[in-house]
Amino acid sequence: MLPVGMRLSLQVQYAICGAFDLAYNGRGQPIQVGVISARQTIPPRYLEQIFQRLRRAQLVVSKRGPGGGYSLARPPAEISLREIVEAIGGPLVEGLDAIPTDSAGAAYRPDFLWRHLADRLAQTLEETSLAGLCRDAAQAQVARADLEGPMYFI
Repeated sequence: MLPVGMRLSLQVQYAICGAFDLAYNGRGQPIQVGVISARQTIPPRYLEQIFQRLRRAQLVVSKRGPGGGYSLARPPAEISLREIVEAIGGPLVEGLDAIPTDSAGAAYRPDFLWRHLADRLAQTLEETSLAGLCRDAAQAQVARADLEGPMYFI
């Protein structure tokens, strides 16, 4: 009975994980999709499609060639989770007005609740930035990638 726009799909969850990885481990440097994919256990081709959508929404930028990959388009404090969610899943409150209110039994349902829940979810996601998520992750002792890349010896 909840509106379609209120579900967080697996694709949206992956987008949040990918953007979080850029903010938490990127340190302003581009990261290859394969590296993020391995850390976040997301299929690389699927993650590439997600990052293309984030790029179109101007949340990430890509760099080709050696040392290339994706990085955030703005500082983590300036990117909200709502922007990420809406870049992938569309507007959060979309479809709320499509709930039929003239069907049998509609007078007895709490249809006012769906708009309220969507607004609360949107507000919470808007207030949560990638920087805040990184701060919470550090407090929760979420592992960070090594500061230095792997060393190769021949």
